[in-house]
Amino acid sequence: MKVVFFHRKPRPNVNFSVENLFKQIRSCLTHDVEWEVKELSYFSEGIFKRIYIGIEAAFHQKDVNHITGDINFVAIFLKKKRTVLTMLDMGFMNRPKSIGRLLLKWFWIILPAKRSAIITTISEATKQELLKYVGIDPSRIRVVYVPISSSFTPFVKEFNKSNPRILQIGTSHNKNVIRLVKALKGIKCELEIVGVINAELSNELKNSAIAFTSSKNISNEEMLQKYHDADILSFASTYEGFGMPIIEANAIGRVVVTSNILSMPEVAGNAAHLVDPYDIDSIRKGILEVISNDSYRETLIRNGFENRKRFDVHQIAQEYTQIYRTLTRR
Repeated sequence: MKVVFFHRKPRPNVNFSVENLFKQIRSCLTHDVEWEVKELSYFSEGIFKRIYIGIEAAFHQKDVNHITGDINFVAIFLKKKRTVLTMLDMGFMNRPKSIGRLLLKWFWIILPAKRSAIITTISEATKQELLKYVGIDPSRIRVVYVPISSSFTPFVKEFNKSNPRILQIGTSHNKNVIRLVKALKGIKCELEIVGVINAELSNELKNSAIAFTSSKNISNEEMLQKYHDADILSFASTYEGFGMPIIEANAIGRVVVTSNILSMPEVAGNAAHLVDPYDIDSIRKGILEVISNDSYRETLIRNGFENRKRFDVHQIAQEYTQIYRTLTRR
């Protein structure tokens, strides 16, 4: 069977998480899947470019058409019985302007969902969010997790109990870094931030007198080194469609503190300490617990090695292969 993966046109200096995700998956697909990648010609912006993108996709259809995220509207132009649509999250529905939300609801959720034979989501939480916006048969939605890269393997490091290094990945609003910084005030630690530090965060870091380092636009190898150097991963986000850093920290052997909402408990399983991301005191108590309680911390780390197995790329590639076979049998 022939499968075409439709990818958005990549923007310069942007992290291509979707593209990297499916590159991993394609490398492990079974031999009966003959695949190709169609990178669309224009950025997803403006009505005319989006219409062109849709028409361009329509002329590149195969036995299975897989839209890999971010360009959901392309499904409107494709044959429904052949189309798989991956929806990564519904975070775009948090936009402040009501007209923007209405357009996104129709052209990124409702119409694409109704024009796809099978929809995959990367978590059960995202599936349930999707069902809030569109009335379709839930059996058409399959939860297929994100695979972890093989470069994330156990790396032994003695936990620095007296001055732990806390890794925070991302600084966008949903990453909740301001509350984390407030929670860390008075705790002896070093905060390692990966992301852009804006004026508000800079002021909060100064006011809280926290020792910190920061970096941005780093390579995959540099990111891996950040995990190796860390003692704790803090991932107390207010919104995540999945939460890959949880699994990456699990695989390396770092204790994780993450949120008790949306996809994060689902991804973490019993391999993280869960906190209320909207409660500064809850975040603070979670950090202190994994620092002070040695046996609890080691249990979470051991559980993390087991949790990582759920996100093996070969297993996930097999799940996609079965989805493709379902469509071709039809």
